[in-house]
Amino acid sequence: MRSYQRYVFWFAALAIAAWTAPRAFVFAGDTPPLKLVKTIELKDIVSGQPEVSAEELAKNLTTTRIVGLPNHFDHLTPDLKNNRLFVVPEDNKSIEVYDIRSGKFIHSIKGIGVGHSVVYRADIDRIFVTDGSDGDLKLFNGTTYELLKSVKLLADSDATGYDPATHYLYIADGGLDAKLNYGLLSIVDTTTGERKGDIKIDSNRLESMVVEKSGPRLFLNATEKNAIAVIDRAKKSVLAMWPATGCHVNAAVGIDEAHHRLFVGCRDGNLIVMDSDNGKVLQTLPISTGVDDLVFDPASQRIYVACGEGFVNVYHETDADHYQSIGKIPTGPLGKTGLLVPELKKYFVAVPPHGSAAAEVLVFAVE
Repeated sequence: MRSYQRYVFWFAALAIAAWTAPRAFVFAGDTPPLKLVKTIELKDIVSGQPEVSAEELAKNLTTTRIVGLPNHFDHLTPDLKNNRLFVVPEDNKSIEVYDIRSGKFIHSIKGIGVGHSVVYRADIDRIFVTDGSDGDLKLFNGTTYELLKSVKLLADSDATGYDPATHYLYIADGGLDAKLNYGLLSIVDTTTGERKGDIKIDSNRLESMVVEKSGPRLFLNATEKNAIAVIDRAKKSVLAMWPATGCHVNAAVGIDEAHHRLFVGCRDGNLIVMDSDNGKVLQTLPISTGVDDLVFDPASQRIYVACGEGFVNVYHETDADHYQSIGKIPTGPLGKTGLLVPELKKYFVAVPPHGSAAAEVLVFAVE
């Protein structure tokens, strides 16, 4: 099935399903904030299963774990020094590497169980991959792709946060998959490859995190508790658990440090705005369901929210207390992982294989 045929099917199915929010292109002005300029087809990543209906997908979009399509993606990672894009199809037992500018296939890193998060350090030419099924952090040579080391963690090693000042990598692991009623925030020194300790989190499900640049805090989705765990990185301790009031299944988080605002994406279709000084919920904004990625761009004062329902919601922060929806951009079924690359003025969305159609990465120009 060609790309345009897939999208015709997808939006027709959405219309039939009559989901709660409008399903059309929605822009605040004459120019959409994102314009599709390229499609990178991942030809080797196919589902081999019939089309999944919108109704079937909708059942899973508001859950802690989004299922419904094989090989759905986790987070995209750029390497601008070498013009690479790391793509993570969770069920493909690989990390796929493409040229970030041309879209040309470069390499497939094998030997992954269930890949989740990729971090690349250009200064030492190392690729770091969290593997949820093996319960470890895998270190690869950035040029030869040779496996150099595995750092043992717990099952469901998943989301990461990188501190460029210390070169420490913070990894969410443990919880239900490890048969524990709590999770860990494990710390690995990416320079030495050594595990430096763990911070216990009172939640059996942990999702994405964001590292504060201007201070020692890290904000982590303690999803089982419907809260944000506030971590002191210097003291390796939990400072607070802020209730994510008005949010069901908090799965994504971003920060505007200049205005002291924290943005929490909720899979039920809400984006909550919190005061990052005290955790007070200030506003609740509507988004599409099934969010998995969220980023705030300080230069443009925009918030980009990628949702599994098949849209990217874009908000503009006019000031700390006012947010305007400026676009709802169609992507594709379970296009829930997005990546903003300001240096290229591009936004990337990974869309899983669907029926006979291969997976693809949609490349949008930031308007």
